Amino acid sequence: MAGGGSAAGKGDAPSVRIVVAGDAKTGKSSLILTAATDTYPPNVPPVLPPTRLPDDIYPDKVPVTIIDTSSSPENRGKLVEELKKADAVVLTYACDKPATLDRLSTFWLPELRRLEVRVPVVVVGCMLDKRDEQYPVSLEQVMSPIMQQFREIETCIECSAFRHIQIPEVFYYAQKAVLHPTAPLFDQEAQTLKPRCVRALKRIFILCDLDRDGALSDAELNDFQVKCFNAPLQPSEIVGVKRVVQEKLQEGVNEQGLTLTGFLFLHALFIEKGRLETTWTVLRKFGYNNEIRLSEDQLPPPIKRHPDQANLQLQILPSPFFQSVELTNDALDFLRRIFFTFDIDGDGALRSNELDDLFSTAPENPWSDAPYKDAAEKDALGGLSVDGFLSEWALMTLLDPIYSVENLIYIGYAGDPSSAIRVTRRRRLDRKKQQSDRNVYQCFVFGPKEAGKSAILNSFIGRPFPEEYQSTTGDQYAVNVVDLGGAKKSLVLREIPEDEVKKLLSSKDALADCDIAIFVHDSSHEASWKRAADLLVDVASHGEATGYEMPCLIVAAKDDLEPYLTEIQDSTRVSQDLGIEAPIPISTKLGDFSNLFRRIVNAAEHPHLSIPETEAGRSRKQYHRLVNRSLMFVSGSVCVTNNLPEFKSIRLIVQTLFVLAKYQLAGVRVGAAVAVVGLAAYRVYAARKNASS
Repeated sequence: MAGGGSAAGKGDAPSVRIVVAGDAKTGKSSLILTAATDTYPPNVPPVLPPTRLPDDIYPDKVPVTIIDTSSSPENRGKLVEELKKADAVVLTYACDKPATLDRLSTFWLPELRRLEVRVPVVVVGCMLDKRDEQYPVSLEQVMSPIMQQFREIETCIECSAFRHIQIPEVFYYAQKAVLHPTAPLFDQEAQTLKPRCVRALKRIFILCDLDRDGALSDAELNDFQVKCFNAPLQPSEIVGVKRVVQEKLQEGVNEQGLTLTGFLFLHALFIEKGRLETTWTVLRKFGYNNEIRLSEDQLPPPIKRHPDQANLQLQILPSPFFQSVELTNDALDFLRRIFFTFDIDGDGALRSNELDDLFSTAPENPWSDAPYKDAAEKDALGGLSVDGFLSEWALMTLLDPIYSVENLIYIGYAGDPSSAIRVTRRRRLDRKKQQSDRNVYQCFVFGPKEAGKSAILNSFIGRPFPEEYQSTTGDQYAVNVVDLGGAKKSLVLREIPEDEVKKLLSSKDALADCDIAIFVHDSSHEASWKRAADLLVDVASHGEATGYEMPCLIVAAKDDLEPYLTEIQDSTRVSQDLGIEAPIPISTKLGDFSNLFRRIVNAAEHPHLSIPETEAGRSRKQYHRLVNRSLMFVSGSVCVTNNLPEFKSIRLIVQTLFVLAKYQLAGVRVGAAVAVVGLAAYRVYAARKNASS
């Protein structure tokens, strides 16, 4: 493998912006002018304007713009502004002024951190010609402790603008630090490739190992070279590459060719020798960005979800999306194959080591942190079954579809990324058809503290019933497959802590992702029921006001305890008033769930049923019906005349109708008034017609 070629640019950036900063009189402006003109300037202005180097000055041919700065207090704002726009920072000190070197670690480098300027830093000692030769100083000796403290320093170099010593190299290293940064690839302290770099190179190796024999043959190695560097390897070069690896690492080469260990060793060797552009070229040819993740052009475009149109002529309500994203059958078939490929012991479950192996070509295991960690059912040994494995993917696709597709690609999905996911039908259409076509449903779980919400989530994924109460902080998820008697659906339960409800409902789109909601209360405590009923009304009212209405169910938990005196009557009356199903009694302690999870899915599958209707909601509907009927009458009148004064009169009547309708919502008797106005509209029309005849 030869190290020719270089990256086309810094990710998608068309140029590199380098900001030069440091104490006054440390040679900043002279350094820039000499680099740009190849001539030492006898006189320089205090601060230079932005200076662009010739595009062909460096091999990458990426434009470089250099920004000079002033360290004076009056120019502080400008300095900060430029530093925050920098791709790289060059910090200067004067070789003949040790105090300016000390200022790097006492002021400049801490200041960059304080300003959160997270870009590569090149430290440059200027005016090397002025250093007293009687007191030689080792750059490595001086800079080593500073570089250990400030890992953002990529390179240290000394130069002289007066004697033209290492001037082009200064900005070459700065540009290189942007285009080919060390930090994402290599741990300088441990002298090893970083884990994310290893994972990316492993994926690339597997993609190039076409015969899947665990080694790159001469032909595969040559194909790899052509893909990355647009030039084939000569047979003698292939022999040379393998010899270098075998001399240092015997297991790096076997009878089939270059092994993964040898492939990784070669890249570590390139980086140690300062040839980072070789590894970056390989990574970018396979679609990686500077964070060693797949770049955006390797992933599907942002998901476009079309809004529902509110079924009102006035369009008073907003147009919510009511759509979700699911994996396609093609992606699910791929995941089933992957599951059994990595189930090495054939026990029907992926243990943690097998799961780590499966995700070893991804930047990290996506399920190692919330909300995915422990969100699906596991067996007694901590293994994920096929259903549990697919449930985790369903959850990830629902919450972050692009991230889900990204991880599908990392583990070997080779189809068109867009073919891995589908956007579901609008819920408005589901209601019209009285049937949902979704395979994944999300259920929000509301309820007061100690009502039993967490117990429901735990039971859903097979966790044992906890004897002691533990308060939930933040959203919790549980996902599993629900068998409906032949058809299987994935159900996602999202627990909403009571303290978070107000914050949740402060957003207009709070319920956009909610297919169904359940309201849990402790049936042995009246206060728990009253709070659950209040939450139900609050959520239902929010749904009515925003257009995000959804089926709702009441769950009477802790049925193993004695209910409070009027619990059944109270909860039944509220469910009847709101027009939803009667409360579902359950006991997680006894394992009696009254088919709760199937009933949740059944309700979600029929989104036109079990939707609560509050008093305010009924009044709002009555208002819209009244106004729409009036508009239909008036629009009919407008259609039969082109007379402008008549139109103005009718418009005035319409405005009056709006006012009257609002009064009716407030409980004022306006039925007769509306009739009078309607009659007036007819008389206006008739009078105008007679006058024109």
